[in-house]
Amino acid sequence: MTQAAFQQTAHTIPTEPGIYKYFDKSNELLYVGKAKNLRKRISSYFSKTFTGYKTHELVQRIHRIEFTIVDSEQDAFLLENSLIKEYQPRFNIELKDDKSYPYIIIKKEEYPRIFLTRKKINDGSEYLGPFTSAGKVRELISFIRQYIPLRTCKLALTEQNIQKGKFKVCLEFHIGNCKGPCEGLQSEADYKEGLQQVRDMLKGNLQPVIQRYKKDMQQLAESLEFEKAETIKKKLLHLEQYQASSVVVSKHLINLDVFTILKEADLAYVNYLMVQNGTIVQTHTIPIKTKLEETDEEVLELVVADLRKTFNSIATEIIVPFPITVADPKVIVTIPKAGDKKKLLDLSQKNVAYFKLELKKKKILHLEGKSDIEQKKVLYSLQEWLQLSEVPTHIECFDNSNFQGAFPVSAMVCFKNGIPSKNDYRKFNVKTVSGINDFATMKEVVYRRYKRLKEDGADFPQLVIIDGGKGQLSAAMESITALGLNGRTTLVGLAKNEEELFFDGDQESIKLPWDSDALKLIRRIRDEVHRFGISFHRDKRSKGALKNELEQIPGIGNQTVTELLKVFKSVKRIKEQPENKLAEVVGVKRAKILLAALSRDKT
Repeated sequence: MTQAAFQQTAHTIPTEPGIYKYFDKSNELLYVGKAKNLRKRISSYFSKTFTGYKTHELVQRIHRIEFTIVDSEQDAFLLENSLIKEYQPRFNIELKDDKSYPYIIIKKEEYPRIFLTRKKINDGSEYLGPFTSAGKVRELISFIRQYIPLRTCKLALTEQNIQKGKFKVCLEFHIGNCKGPCEGLQSEADYKEGLQQVRDMLKGNLQPVIQRYKKDMQQLAESLEFEKAETIKKKLLHLEQYQASSVVVSKHLINLDVFTILKEADLAYVNYLMVQNGTIVQTHTIPIKTKLEETDEEVLELVVADLRKTFNSIATEIIVPFPITVADPKVIVTIPKAGDKKKLLDLSQKNVAYFKLELKKKKILHLEGKSDIEQKKVLYSLQEWLQLSEVPTHIECFDNSNFQGAFPVSAMVCFKNGIPSKNDYRKFNVKTVSGINDFATMKEVVYRRYKRLKEDGADFPQLVIIDGGKGQLSAAMESITALGLNGRTTLVGLAKNEEELFFDGDQESIKLPWDSDALKLIRRIRDEVHRFGISFHRDKRSKGALKNELEQIPGIGNQTVTELLKVFKSVKRIKEQPENKLAEVVGVKRAKILLAALSRDKT
């Protein structure tokens, strides 16, 4: 629809609040929006120049406009949100979340069990949550079970079965994790009280649990059961410490939702803090890919509504950095300038900034939010460039390091599925080479590494990168040949300056496109082996300098120095020790020699 064509129909658009829908020639719904003034909002698309290509593309495709008048801006917001969810127009922000969030279920059964589940079904059970982290849910369940005795067995604890004495208490009863309802040792009312305490704890309200423990402790003390009272006291102390550490800003902030947004290009990051009883009980940050030139307000309004619905928020107050429209007119929107609420807003902003930074780090390795196949896309590319017979899901890289011929070391890093596998990193103290000889050093460490893998029957990497010239690669290949491992793995050299890869014996190198994912991964591996090797070499050099200072003393050998450093950790601390302390480690004779030499150094 051209601007001229729109002008002919603009006068027919009402000025009331409502929602508008854009359709293309094939009657496909392109976009749904809301507005306080429909005519003013729709006209803005045809009366200004958009800097964004996508917005320009949308306007070019508009063939037909529909609108619906509603009574208020809140109604417009609700209708817009429901239409986006139902039709998912291509130019609207995608609010669908493909994550399966965990719940804590209170199972519908006699003496209900509690456990983690990701499936919410209509079975009459009570579902608490959802929660943002399965790990956090497991921690919560473990914490709950320490303080609230509930059964974990799957026995059918009907009143009839209990009365017939079909069951016997198990170990959980004897260690205090269950009160034995299977033998009728715990009433249903008492069990239900425990379940209510669970609900309170998950809402950050520990006070009822603490009060119950205080009452139990007092009753036990009055009955002269001091050992049981002491056990309750310890649990009470832990609960109070947990409560103190969980209160973020103020116990007077009851139920709040806190949201902040950070935008960068066509990505927006929204953080959500759910606060109940002065405690942050949920924290979640999501990335949102924007489609048009949406304002921060427009993005935040949609995400706030979506997250509050997803996490079943009951808060009647929302803390945000700027005014937004919310669907429920009873919900208060607060933009704090100071005080406890401003501290919460600042905390949310820290979380969203941290999330964005961490996401950027992951993007370097192309791992962010992708499936296993997508993660390996870069590895398939690398396989194609190097003509490897297998996808290089396991890559190892070697680098040598020395300082003017002293303290020669070598380092190896391991990447699996494009991710550093730090447990598989290895440090090599060079044993058979003296002075500067990178070729011999590489030959030794490659031989030692793969001789060990061969003996252990371990998996070999599909690709081995030798960081160095053709000489280092040839030396490494000599070790592979000597071990009879030709064909078990592929070795390539990496030129230090040109970022070129080459095979042993080839005249021409392989140059990967400078901006390719494959070369980015190679650079990442190279930088990591440099970092790891330099760190190892620095430590070795530092320890060597310390030992050299002591080993220069006549009568003090390497073994003596090692024993001294093992006990006193540094030369400075050795110098501070009296003769009797040194003698306990190295004997009286060496202690006297050491003190005499160190005393001469001071003069």
